[in-house]
Amino acid sequence: MARSIPNSVKKFYTSAPSPHRETMLEMRDRILEILPDAEEVVSYGMPAFRLNGTVVAGLLANKSHVGYYPFSGSILKLFPEELAKYKTTLSAIHVPVDKPLTKSLLKKLIKARIRVK
Repeated sequence: MARSIPNSVKKFYTSAPSPHRETMLEMRDRILEILPDAEEVVSYGMPAFRLNGTVVAGLLANKSHVGYYPFSGSILKLFPEELAKYKTTLSAIHVPVDKPLTKSLLKKLIKARIRVK
């Protein structure tokens, strides 16, 4: 059963336009499948996922994409092949508004982030 969205982050999902909202919620579900013990928090003005005190992922609706943020500038460069089809910055993946990141890619990104602590 899907976990209910904490009130502290709910407004970020409900205020996002469609299809951004659906993409964010799909990625939220996938992240929580990977990290069932993650705490949902707001960090840097976005819904984020904290594990053992460390924020390991964040999501944010932007005008033309959904941003995925690993909360470390050293993560995305570890996956040049996997991220070749996405526009990226040092600290974000620009996810197409109607194509959420796959669970397998999210798992790689999150595992790498947890190792970086």
